[in-house]
Parts: sequence; C-alpha cells; structure tokens
Amino acid sequence: MKKYIISLALILVSPAAFSHTALLSCFDEGDGTVTCEGGFSDGSSASGVDFHLKQDGKIILSKKFNELNEVSFEKPKGDYSAVLNAGEGHEVTIKSSDIN
Repeated sequence: MKKYIISLALILVSPAAFSHTALLSCFDEGDGTVTCEGGFSDGSSASGVDFHLKQDGKIILSKKFNELNEVSFEKPKGDYSAVLNAGEGHEVTIKSSDIN
C-alpha cells in the first residue's frame, strides 16, 4: 500500500516538476520605443504568446510575440506595465520603472 501511495504521489507531482517558467526582458531602445523579449526557462519559444501593456489597470495595447520572441511598441507616457501572458501560472509583469 505504501508503494502505491508513493507512486501515486510521484505521478501527481511530476507534471509540476517538468513545468517551465515564463521569462520576460524589456529594454528602452532610446528612440521612443521599447522592445521586450519573451521565452520559457526550458528554451520554449514565446512566438504567438499574448503580450499586453497595462496602464491604470487597463490594457492599452495587445500584441503577440513574433517569431523572434520579440514585441516592440511606442513607449507610453506615464507609468505602465509590460505583461507576457501565456496562461494561468505563466504570466510575467515588468513595471516601466524597471525598464532601462
């Protein structure tokens, strides 16, 4: 019985052990635009993954990462957040104050 419970526990935990973490990096291009690069810790592509800009709690821009795992946009005035949204548990947010 103990072996059965341990085996069942390993089966249930295994998907979490093999999950990947979403990654997002953004940088100011110095010309009024920002580029963000997305991906996953296991090397998976972010191509086609949703990207949003949020300002005052509202989405002001929605795009998808391109085949190079990048999104570029004109830098909005004021504070904003860049968000990679690959679904539940796979969302990363970067505040504009952290973008250099």
